[in-house]
Amino acid sequence: MLKNLKVLREAAAVSQKQLAEVIGVSQQSINKYENHSIEPDIETMIRIADYFETTIDFLVGHTTYRRKIEETHPYDLNCKEQKIIDGYRSLSSKQKDCILTVINSYKG
Repeated sequence: MLKNLKVLREAAAVSQKQLAEVIGVSQQSINKYENHSIEPDIETMIRIADYFETTIDFLVGHTTYRRKIEETHPYDLNCKEQKIIDGYRSLSSKQKDCILTVINSYKG
């Protein structure tokens, strides 16, 4: 059921045991979720999705869109601005923080 759990966990360099401790289940449960032996309840799926900053749809393989859906505000962007936004959206949270630090340093 959780088609992308192992992919997410390995990309984040998190062990099954570490993930289990964070979301409040056993390491054996994480192993079973990854090997399709059992399915977690919805509350557990929400905790997993929140931990990896993704959606349940991505977690279960219903979409390839990994990022959480966020509120957006419409802007008229030129091609260069759109490329910047697309690049920014593909970054990790830490990378986004770094970019914001650089932008703020130029504004100051």
